[in-house]
Amino acid sequence: MKDLGEAAYILGIKIYRDRSKRLIGLCQNVYIEKILKRYSMENSKRRSIPMQEKLKLSKSQGASTPAEMKRMQNVPYASAVGSIMNAVRCTRPDVAFAQNITSRFQQNPRGDLKRELRVSCYTDAGYLTDADDLKS
Repeated sequence: MKDLGEAAYILGIKIYRDRSKRLIGLCQNVYIEKILKRYSMENSKRRSIPMQEKLKLSKSQGASTPAEMKRMQNVPYASAVGSIMNAVRCTRPDVAFAQNITSRFQQNPRGDLKRELRVSCYTDAGYLTDADDLKS
């Protein structure tokens, strides 16, 4: 076995250290930028919160007309939500709540949901945010 020194990356996660401040951290910027590019969102503006305040979403707001349902079949919504879940699991627990909300609409997403739910850097738990089940 050969010592290759300190690890800089492991499983696509960058490891950064600041020895003077005794800090170590993990970062998935490259992975997140790749996700944004894959789903044509690389020009999205960064936000201080991942969702609009007091946003009320319901399953009844999903695609309702046959034309809209057909159009949404070509949108890789579930794949995008799963990609975000990987970042949430590894390094971004702060966006877990917003990711949870977006995952509720995988079966019948709406075209403008991407605009309404912008996952970026901070989230706060809310109560009664699911209009269908009245659960957080």
